[in-house]
Amino acid sequence: MPRFYFLTLTLLSLTTVLAQDKPTIYIDIPTQQKPWNHIDWNASPEQFQFAVVTDRTGGHRPGVFPTGIKKLNLLQPEFVMSVGDFIEGYTRDTVRLNEEWKEFNGFISQLEAPFFYVPGNHDITNEVMEEKWEEMFGVSYYHFVYKDVLFLCLNSEDNLRGAGKGTIDDEQYEYIKKVLEENKDVKWTLAFLHQPLWVQNDTKRWKDVEKLLQDRPHNVFAGHYHRYWKTQRNNGKYIALATTGGGSQLRGKAYGEFDHVVWVTMTEEGPILANLFLDGIWDEDVVTEEIVDLVRNRPFPVKIEPVYENEPNAKNSITQVRTTNDSDTKMRVQLKGIAHDELFYQFKETDFIVEPNDMAVFDLAIENVHGKALKDLSPIKVEADITYLFENQPNVEFSSTLNFLPFFKYETEEISKVKVDGKLKEWDNSKWIKVEHMDGSPFDFDGKEDFEMKFATAYDDRYFYVAVDVKDNNFYTNEEGSYWEQDAIVVRLDARPQRTSAFSAGAGRGRDWLAFLRTFKEENPIYNEDSLPVKVESALTKTQTGAKMEMAIPIEYLNKMHEGPWTSLRLDVGYYDFDEADEGSTTHFWVPAWNENSDIPGSGMLFKK
Repeated sequence: MPRFYFLTLTLLSLTTVLAQDKPTIYIDIPTQQKPWNHIDWNASPEQFQFAVVTDRTGGHRPGVFPTGIKKLNLLQPEFVMSVGDFIEGYTRDTVRLNEEWKEFNGFISQLEAPFFYVPGNHDITNEVMEEKWEEMFGVSYYHFVYKDVLFLCLNSEDNLRGAGKGTIDDEQYEYIKKVLEENKDVKWTLAFLHQPLWVQNDTKRWKDVEKLLQDRPHNVFAGHYHRYWKTQRNNGKYIALATTGGGSQLRGKAYGEFDHVVWVTMTEEGPILANLFLDGIWDEDVVTEEIVDLVRNRPFPVKIEPVYENEPNAKNSITQVRTTNDSDTKMRVQLKGIAHDELFYQFKETDFIVEPNDMAVFDLAIENVHGKALKDLSPIKVEADITYLFENQPNVEFSSTLNFLPFFKYETEEISKVKVDGKLKEWDNSKWIKVEHMDGSPFDFDGKEDFEMKFATAYDDRYFYVAVDVKDNNFYTNEEGSYWEQDAIVVRLDARPQRTSAFSAGAGRGRDWLAFLRTFKEENPIYNEDSLPVKVESALTKTQTGAKMEMAIPIEYLNKMHEGPWTSLRLDVGYYDFDEADEGSTTHFWVPAWNENSDIPGSGMLFKK
């Protein structure tokens, strides 16, 4: 009884003191000693927590975003912010827009917290999509103040210019200026927009917006590039987020490629960020500028040099494994080759150190065991793990899967005369190449009766030519629809030197390499023809079974990109096939797209004969 009386007095005294301005705690223990460090609660009336989700689309991966919603419901944020790209969009088809928004809003209906919409280029690209947004949400930019924090929700798509060309126009700028003037004394300002305008050009008034922000504590959040990086600039932290289901190679933290939501705790000293991976938790320094420079701003350190054989069934090939360490710290390399049914190979080294600013090179012999045609072989896959070994900070680890295959050496021959008329009369004796690589549901492809394609190449003193012969039993054309959602012939050409083009991962489209897409529209059949880096002549004729196309690219352009007289180029020719009776589309290319995980460095190389 006396013991209980002492405990009661102790608790009454404790709760009286705490009740003044702290939460009350009721403790039922029989001792004066306390199994805790202190009871200064990590909480205040001003502190709050919210979450940020990022790009769901731009090549969305089904199921990821709904998973993120479920995990947010477990975390119970006070509300959820966003940075746009909720639907695939890029269409004027209102039926499709309604379906896509119904799907996305169905995900949001499962969220147990308020959700704030911010538009991305996939959400607003044209007047029809802009009207749909206003119909659903009223405005495309707005603000609110919560617990003395100003939230600016901005529209980087206010000029409908699309990916990589975001803006803040005069009207929106004046709105931002007025809001900031009216909220001079808030303790923090948080801005949310889709495109990271601080790394883009011709953004109209964005630099003026930064001037308005520079003298106040602030953070800016964006998405769009599907890669995370944090930048200290303009007296604030500017953070581009990765994905919550959008297209990504998911190569990990060092590349800033992962699915995540951001958990923000707003404190008196500013926001504290935790990146919640769908498989773990990291703080805001998951990728800093230093790591970006060390990993993403450099080519992957290990390369297996492409090798080109004169025989289509070559039995033996020798190439080089080249590892480059252009950093100032030691680098450990671990290689693991996956067993292959048709090709035998063995690395001379599998675990080795490359000293700072040094290189390791060794030969790799490959045997085509059964003498199979090289074009019919699947690639060798090598798992390469890289670790930068630091003395005074944590090591940086990242990895990649290297694809390698010996190639048959394709050559393009000189031709005396080509009339670009789409009739292919001059190509009867040419060496045609079949397009056999397919992506998409096999249920949407009915074999040669559905689609078949071949192409040939040639050159003269003035032009490099590509001839395409397509058989398609069901052309799908939409004069008002997206270029990417109807039947189209696609030609990709990278004329840079082989050392560069062979290892291109697809970045720099339109700047470093030519991307040509031609639909079967009657008007303006070529996508962004006026924006091509060089004037391309082309002609197309339809036949009873398909279509024929010719195109001519100036040799002057090839020489310029090749940094001298051209000797090789990297080419891919393909087709987007949409059939009205099928649920989805199929894509057909000579070799896998350069930005796909299935890309084999050096594939599609043509040599001048």
